[in-house]
Amino acid sequence: MKKSILLSILAVSVLLASCEPIEHRDVLQGGITESQLNISAIPEIRDGVNSNYIQLNSDGNACLSSWNYGFGTLVATKGTVKVMAKGPNTIVYTGLNADGTMITKSITVQVDALYDVEPEWALFCGDSGLKDWVWDNTVAGPWGNGGYKGNNAPGWWVVSINDINGQAPGEGAGASMTFSLIGAKIIKNYNDGTTAEGSFTFDMSKITYDDGGAVWAKGKLNTKNVTVLCGKSPNEGNAPVYSYDILKLTPDNLVLAYAAAGAGSWGEAWFWVFKKN
Repeated sequence: MKKSILLSILAVSVLLASCEPIEHRDVLQGGITESQLNISAIPEIRDGVNSNYIQLNSDGNACLSSWNYGFGTLVATKGTVKVMAKGPNTIVYTGLNADGTMITKSITVQVDALYDVEPEWALFCGDSGLKDWVWDNTVAGPWGNGGYKGNNAPGWWVVSINDINGQAPGEGAGASMTFSLIGAKIIKNYNDGTTAEGSFTFDMSKITYDDGGAVWAKGKLNTKNVTVLCGKSPNEGNAPVYSYDILKLTPDNLVLAYAAAGAGSWGEAWFWVFKKN
């Protein structure tokens, strides 16, 4: 009797086990490596030479794609980007695998002719692709505050070059900033010999008008990872400023402004007045 009960229990256990659904689990596999990447960066041919329009393609790779082409980033498997410099341009591809690992690969593309390049690149960076900017010592005070959409330079609190170090150590007299066309870099050169590096972009469609309808700011300058010299907003806890109104941009002069969000006409704005070194 006991033996039959034991056999019955065993039979039921086997039957229940056979009825359990089979679970198919995907096992996370390792990602692809740099040697397995199949990517390309090919310049478009215009007038028989390599143009500054580059076709990027990473189709078929089992990873998420991002391209740093020196003047911006493309997050896509393929697309056409525009670079602003002649000669060799380095494009850095980054792939993100499903397992979280990252792979990078650099491609150098030769550019022989430039098309549709905004003239502001030459104004910021010079004809050689590198330009140094310093505080304008021809004005009483190249940094300070004044009225938003009213002043075009410091008009209320006017700070001399020699006093700027007290506001931003290392960024007053003797300091400079370099705008580089290659990589769209901005390098802040402190007067103690140290440097800080970031990048910049600009948008000349972001125009600001004064109350009379005249153009007050002709565009926007945006920096990343570094500000311009003494790039802070004192009455916002000395918060770093990374977006500036462009009031003036010529081969020799650069004037920038910033006002906190929501500032109305003649509200507080901060001003930076630079000249070509």
